[in-house]
Amino acid sequence: MKNFYLDFEKPISDIVDKIEALKIASEDDPKLIPEIEKLKSKEKNLRKRIFSKLSIWQKVQIARHPQRPHTKDYIDLIFSNFVELHGDRQYADDAAIIGGIGDIDNKSFMIIGHEKGRETEEKVKRNFGMPHPEGYRKAKRLMLLAERFSLPIISFIDTAGAYPGIEGEERGQSEAIASNLALMSKLKTQILVFITGEGGSGGALGIGVGDHYSILEHATYSVASPEACSSIIWRTAEKAASAAEAMKVSAQELIKIGIVDEIISEPNGGAHRNYSKTARAIKSSILENIAKFKAIDMDKLLEMRYQKLLKIG
Repeated sequence: MKNFYLDFEKPISDIVDKIEALKIASEDDPKLIPEIEKLKSKEKNLRKRIFSKLSIWQKVQIARHPQRPHTKDYIDLIFSNFVELHGDRQYADDAAIIGGIGDIDNKSFMIIGHEKGRETEEKVKRNFGMPHPEGYRKAKRLMLLAERFSLPIISFIDTAGAYPGIEGEERGQSEAIASNLALMSKLKTQILVFITGEGGSGGALGIGVGDHYSILEHATYSVASPEACSSIIWRTAEKAASAAEAMKVSAQELIKIGIVDEIISEPNGGAHRNYSKTARAIKSSILENIAKFKAIDMDKLLEMRYQKLLKIG
């Protein structure tokens, strides 16, 4: 797949284009190889410089990058023996929420997360990662299953928000999200939350209550999208960049105000430049934090979770 570059990455893409052109030319003229290596080094340093001083709006763009790894990618790279579980047992199976049981080092986990899909057909099938009420009810069913069998829950958040259409409201969207919030606050098992891309509004909160919140370096988490905030405050979506700055949606701002507990570093250029490296960092966080929280008495853990919610609120 050809790399997709955001507008602010144009200087990087220009160098990459030169490298590709020289690679072709070097097949007939090997003397060009040292020049290629120089450009590779220049490109790496330029990427590092650009990504070290990103604005919050640029981070929003990276969080939405079309090539960014999704929940399914992390499941494939981190867990073994994954068995997907379907349906809410009331209405339907919502493909915008993926969930099931998987293993890490012979330890079983319940994995629940948003899934946006890749190609057009899959994106439509998964509703671009925007869950319907049945998606949250499926998640609730899996959470109760996890509690019954003492399985720690790993939640991956990456959604623009819950589905805003009339069908969702007819089937009880707000009730489904509220019910999950109430359940997760008192669920008797360990819950780790990973914000990997967009953490948008109630759509994220519906599977986003836990004992430990980790966020990828260029992911975002907010009560509403910057565009929605801009439309509410300024009556236009054109001030989304200003809204993003004011809302402090970036990982670096969120950890300052105590919303998240940990920032997981991404590869140079973003998680989409190296899926495996990003997955290894998340896996390391899972193992470290599950070991920590499993050592805590459950009643104490629930009290800690409650206090964390009060602090965020």
